[in-house]
Amino acid sequence: MDEQNFLERMASLSRQRAAAIADDRIRAQLRQRVVVQALHKVNLSAAGFDIMAEVKRRSPARGVLAEGDAEAVGRARAYVAGGAFSISVLTEPAEFGGSLSDLEMVASAVDCPVMRKDFLVDPVQLLEARAYGASGALLIVRMLSSDVIDAMVDAACELGLFLVFEIFGTEDVGELERALSLCERSGVVAFSGINCRDLTTLDVDAGRHAELFSCVPSDRPIIAESGVGSADDAARLAGLGYRAALVGTSLMMAADPRTTLAGYLKAGRVAAFRESPA
Repeated sequence: MDEQNFLERMASLSRQRAAAIADDRIRAQLRQRVVVQALHKVNLSAAGFDIMAEVKRRSPARGVLAEGDAEAVGRARAYVAGGAFSISVLTEPAEFGGSLSDLEMVASAVDCPVMRKDFLVDPVQLLEARAYGASGALLIVRMLSSDVIDAMVDAACELGLFLVFEIFGTEDVGELERALSLCERSGVVAFSGINCRDLTTLDVDAGRHAELFSCVPSDRPIIAESGVGSADDAARLAGLGYRAALVGTSLMMAADPRTTLAGYLKAGRVAAFRESPA
């Protein structure tokens, strides 16, 4: 990696995007859009394991994943048909080719909660997410100061959004605990997310899922992120105790995303019940 690591670059670009929508006129326009957008409540099933499936145009590692709007929407609909409890839409434009139009398109096409996944740094971006149809958003703990997390939680509470707080190292755990406690006091539905990809280097370490699971608060459902490319991966994560996995690239590359997702889901749920205490 160069001197400016990947996460720092994404944060810098995100701050520029946030600054472009900071004036009162734009905020007022976004609030007008919020009024007409459906809000879906997020719920995990009682089956022990669930899948949040991701729509993304491009991957820094794999290149182009979706050629056009029809494919992006088609994937989202296939995910829902395969049993996904929620759809994640990657809106970051520079490295992932995403946009708010993608978010709006997918949210209009499916009848389930849609999450904005991006490198969000400012509460106005949560207003923007809600205005374009999101029912939730992902926040990367390492990118945000305590004060910004507080402001993000306040915004999520006002807008009715659920939050996924993503970590990828033990140094993130203390801030995650504080963020989850704040969500509990504010009434915000929140999840812990553990990413096995180090977002400073983009290296993947599948062992991080096991390493960090026992470090995070267990009173909130924990979502595994990255590194899921097979039904066996889903079963392994469910066996560790994860309640859900966020799966992107392998589903975007699958010839039959509905059947592939259903296979991941079945394997995870079998493992979840097999590993549950008697």
